[in-house]
Amino acid sequence: MNLRRIVPAAALLAMTTMVTGCGAQQDGQETGGRAPKQVTMNEQQAIDRAEEIIHQAVDGMSPKPTLERIGSLPVGPCIARDDHGPDDRVQVTVAYKLTGVPGSEAQNLVRQARDAWLKQGYKYNSSGEADWSGPFPAVYMRTEPDDFWMDAMTGVVDRAKGEGLASLGVTSPCFLPPEKASASTAADPAALEDPQADDPTRQRALGHSSRIYDALRVGSAPTQPGEGLSTVRDESGTSVHHTWSTEPLPEDERVRALARAQAYFQSAGWNVRHMPTLEGIPAVVARHPEEGTIAQVAASTTGAVRVAVTTPVNGPASADV
Repeated sequence: MNLRRIVPAAALLAMTTMVTGCGAQQDGQETGGRAPKQVTMNEQQAIDRAEEIIHQAVDGMSPKPTLERIGSLPVGPCIARDDHGPDDRVQVTVAYKLTGVPGSEAQNLVRQARDAWLKQGYKYNSSGEADWSGPFPAVYMRTEPDDFWMDAMTGVVDRAKGEGLASLGVTSPCFLPPEKASASTAADPAALEDPQADDPTRQRALGHSSRIYDALRVGSAPTQPGEGLSTVRDESGTSVHHTWSTEPLPEDERVRALARAQAYFQSAGWNVRHMPTLEGIPAVVARHPEEGTIAQVAASTTGAVRVAVTTPVNGPASADV
């Protein structure tokens, strides 16, 4: 399975809060010999910039589509990071379906989005070469110098007729809002704590991690700094967060492991989406439709595959845990 292929339209239509909680790239990690970059912005600035990038792609389109928002709140935690940055950093993701146009126009809309972004001076990322041989391409790009990542993709509606559904998504770098940065070490110690052993949410998170481990079929690495179990409390509620890594793998094995993870999520009924990454291998992001648990499986710059599972405390118990 080629993870650079686009997701079906059914997955695009099913995405809700999943897109708000999972990052495309990891601010602060070293890439290509550059020093880690610190991003300073507030949530509204990130949302406004993401919306600007969307409208740069859409405003000149013909035929003119209608923007239909995917997901709810655009601000979510930055998860599955490589840099072990502060746990209270956030990330903005804005995504839209392009509706109100014939399904046969989906590829054309993706091309127009790509052309509009190129005119702005934006660049392909390492996984950004679209496959134009078929009717359902996807394009992954990034802005410079502020490093927002975006995609224009098509989901299949009717393969026989060549009809699809286009969508656009923009994800900000991970950032620490100014009010949290100024709080520094004065943060509420209850905001991040170890969950109790008999906590049912803890058991659900570990159960999901265990099944992902079985699906990946590769060995796990010793726990790294910033990994493990924690209970996170913020404005959106309380959740249990579990992160861990596999042993380092060759690139072809990382791709196969991600494909196995995707197959597991799809077979278990999770809503699945791909997100571009600095590593170049799109991450697999999935949301449990009943619990609201979010899982991200991503190739790391270290050669490992990183897994993050975030389970809301007030979510219903999963029947298969």
